[in-house]
Amino acid sequence: MFQVYDRPDSRYLAVIGPDGRLLGGGGIAPLAGGEAGVCELQKMYFDAALRGRGLGRRLLRRLLDEARALGFRQCYLETTAALAEAAALYQAEGFVRLDGHWGDTGHGACEIAMARGL
Repeated sequence: MFQVYDRPDSRYLAVIGPDGRLLGGGGIAPLAGGEAGVCELQKMYFDAALRGRGLGRRLLRRLLDEARALGFRQCYLETTAALAEAAALYQAEGFVRLDGHWGDTGHGACEIAMARGL
């Protein structure tokens, strides 16, 4: 994962617990095979014990702020119906479902594609 985010136009933010344990995180990077100005939200994850506390929403908003500051115009993501809470969060934060997929993400198991303007 380090290679994906080890570039000036990418960010990965981690949530670290007081004991130093990784509790969650998420990243943005230019959409592979996509047009300029589009980033992809990637690797959003939270430990099950932290879900439902609003931390995912806060992290998502922070990542979108970072994307905007980096000059991206749109944010794209792929998810799966098995992650219904995540899809609901994305929709509540302005992402809309797309009819097809963008770029070359390699996420073949993700049947839901979403995007929003920044």
